Amino acid sequence: MQSGRRIGFDFGVVRIGVAMSDTSGLIASPLTTLQAQSADLAEQLSSLFAEFEPIYLAVGEPKHLSGSESKSMELVAEFVSLLRTITSVPIHMVDERMSTLSAARDLRATGHTAKTSKEKIDAASAVAILESALNRERIAGKIE
Repeated sequence: MQSGRRIGFDFGVVRIGVAMSDTSGLIASPLTTLQAQSADLAEQLSSLFAEFEPIYLAVGEPKHLSGSESKSMELVAEFVSLLRTITSVPIHMVDERMSTLSAARDLRATGHTAKTSKEKIDAASAVAILESALNRERIAGKIE
């Protein structure tokens, strides 16, 4: 695996969960949660990219359990377009089915309630998305 950080995103209409890997690509951890409608979202993303210099981005691709695209895919496509104006690193779409449910279950297991963990769920979902990308990269030797 190539050395360098990777950043994962769980895009939501209200919040965007952000996760980051270590430089070896072994561990994904929650980084932050951004407000999706923030006037300075592009600046915040630029600052993240400047600080961490990711080698690629992984963005959750919202699909229904059947595999068909959800209505929110159009909003995710707009977010990806914004990312492309900020950075030239590769952007990989990752199936995010079950990532939020899995993150919520994991947080409940550690004693967090749904009311107190909304932002944590978004960042934990981004971790699940990034872990999926890292697993694909480990298996294939690269992410496709």
